[in-house]
Amino acid sequence: MHRPTIGICAQLVNATWGSWDKPAVLLSHSYLDAIAQAGALGLMIPPDPALADDPDEALDRIDGLILAGGHDVDPGFYGADLHPATTRTVPERDRIEIALARRAVERDMPLLGICRGMQVLNVAFGGTLLQHVPEVFGHEDHLRTRGTFDGSDHDVVLDAGSRAALAAGERLHTTKSHHHQGVDTIGDGLIVTGTSTLDELPEAIELPDRRFVLGVQWHPEADENSRVIAAFVTAARAYRTASGSA
Repeated sequence: MHRPTIGICAQLVNATWGSWDKPAVLLSHSYLDAIAQAGALGLMIPPDPALADDPDEALDRIDGLILAGGHDVDPGFYGADLHPATTRTVPERDRIEIALARRAVERDMPLLGICRGMQVLNVAFGGTLLQHVPEVFGHEDHLRTRGTFDGSDHDVVLDAGSRAALAAGERLHTTKSHHHQGVDTIGDGLIVTGTSTLDELPEAIELPDRRFVLGVQWHPEADENSRVIAAFVTAARAYRTASGSA
């Protein structure tokens, strides 16, 4: 029996390697490690423009979709002006991931949004974002040290019986945080099922009428004790079996 296949959206960035300095499709290996450790095969989905019009071309090949972390979502997708702190937006990527998220939900395919991915999920269903959390709450504890998770732990309270709490295996969950933006207005159908103990910022959102649609504002792939990705892979395995692809 084949492992379930998890599609994970990759970034489009300028990168340097060897003699080259060119646009590249990039993804931290920690995502692929976490997927493999949970018993699945991870496949990177590049920001291919054709997927904005036909997301099924990618979704037909996978059993679950992860929207990964990365740069800020372009505020034009939620009807806002660009804030000075919103940087390095890549609208091409946003457009494709929004289309993938909407179609995955229509198909009832398991979907996990991680950090930026939670924000993309919210925007895909009409929600808005806080473009600079420190400006709203007066602290930088959600992004203490740029480029590292060192000293980044903080607690999130998850609603009893929620998809988030079941995936994490507990209601008070210690998380690894690395973001300066966050969810503001909640998208249609989504509910907030987790909040930060620092300031009550939404840290988990989900669609209760789907088999597994969850967004988390933290990075479970960076936490070897986290059960979130394993729970997502279990849902993807069940989806694969139900679709007759096992």
